[in-house]
Amino acid sequence: MTAVRFRSTVLDCPDPVALAAFYAGFLGGTPHVAHDEWVVLDIPDGPRLAFQRVAEYVPPEWPRADRPQQMHLDFDAGSTWEEIEAAESAVLALGARELERQDKEDFRVYADPAGHPFCLCRIDHP
Repeated sequence: MTAVRFRSTVLDCPDPVALAAFYAGFLGGTPHVAHDEWVVLDIPDGPRLAFQRVAEYVPPEWPRADRPQQMHLDFDAGSTWEEIEAAESAVLALGARELERQDKEDFRVYADPAGHPFCLCRIDHP
């Protein structure tokens, strides 16, 4: 068998250009727009995220079994709560919304502008 390498994580969404700009806003990189249906974000020193348009996109809801998240993204955001709070301010300013506050845990849960859940995690969190 030939070697297989991880290529990218693809997120369905209603507006690939806008969602790629949201993630580029705090992860860096430049979105590459192939066409209105497909945008790729090459993250510096990170994985590749891609975004594809889905005409009748229905976002997951946190936490609901009838509209599950199916997957979510975790991002290391620092080793202190001050760093997490700075990252939180940045993602909220870019259009994220908080889904769940778990200060006793080592992560916080948000939704991107298309409704995909993601977490800002402390670096020492497994």
